[in-house]
Amino acid sequence: MAQLEYKELLDAGVHFGHLTRKWDPRMAPFIFMEKNGIHILDLNKTLGCLDEACNAIKGIVRSGRKIMFVATKKQAQEIVSEEARRLKMPYVTDRWLGGMLTNFQTVRKSIKKMGTIDKLLKDEVTVKALAKRERLMMSRDKEKMERVLGGITELTRLPAALFIVDVKREHIAVAEAQRLGIPVFAMCDTNSNPDLVDFPIPANDDAYKSIALITLAIGKAIEEGLMERKQDKDDARLAEEEEAKRLADEEEAKEAAKVAAKYEKED
Repeated sequence: MAQLEYKELLDAGVHFGHLTRKWDPRMAPFIFMEKNGIHILDLNKTLGCLDEACNAIKGIVRSGRKIMFVATKKQAQEIVSEEARRLKMPYVTDRWLGGMLTNFQTVRKSIKKMGTIDKLLKDEVTVKALAKRERLMMSRDKEKMERVLGGITELTRLPAALFIVDVKREHIAVAEAQRLGIPVFAMCDTNSNPDLVDFPIPANDDAYKSIALITLAIGKAIEEGLMERKQDKDDARLAEEEEAKRLADEEEAKEAAKVAAKYEKED
C-alpha cells in the first residue's frame, strides 16, 4: 500500500480535532497538542494506525470476505457510497436500522420484499391492474427501502468487518458489531472513545477532505486485497492444471511401460 505523506494529511485537515472541552480523555494517546482551544491529532499515530488497519483489512478481503462501509453523516455519504460501489462492497449511508447485524435474517426479508416490489413495478400487466394510489404507495415504499437497504442488497451473510466514519454517530452499529464479535475499523476524532473499536484511526471525521483521504486509503487496501485474492486463485488453478498434466503424463508413461513389457515377453 502506498504510504500517505504528511503534507497530504495536513492539506486535508486530518490533524484537526474538536474543541478541548469536547474531548474524550481516552483519546489522549493520539493527541499531539492543543492550539487555540482545539486539540491537534498526532499524525505519526494516524499514519501508524492507518497502516495497521490497511494491512488487517487487506488480509480479510484476501480471504474472500466483505467489509461493510458505514457513514450516515452528510459530508461522508457521497465519497463512502462511491468507494463501496466501486469495490462492490456493502454500505450504509442513509440510516442505520437497529438490528441490521443482530437481526440480519429479518433485514434479509425486507431486502427480498424490496426485490418483489421492484419486479411487480417492472411488470406492465401488473402495474396496469393496480389502482393509481396502490402504485404510488408501492413506488414510495420501494424508494424508501432502496435508500436504507440499497447498499446491502447483495449481502447474503454478515460482513467480516465494518469501516465506520464517526464512532459517536454510529454507536448502534458499533454496539451490534461488538455483540457479534465483528471487528470494527473506524475514524476516531478527539471526542470519540477509541476503546470501542478494534482498529481506531485518529483523524478528523467532520471534514470532507479528511474523510475522503482516509476512505480512499482504506479502499486502496481493499483493492489490493482483491487483486491478491485473484492472483491466489490464478496460482491455485495453474497448480491444479500442472498437477493434472503431471498425473496424465505419469499415467501415459505407465501405459507405455506396460506395452513395452508385453512386447518383450512376446519376443
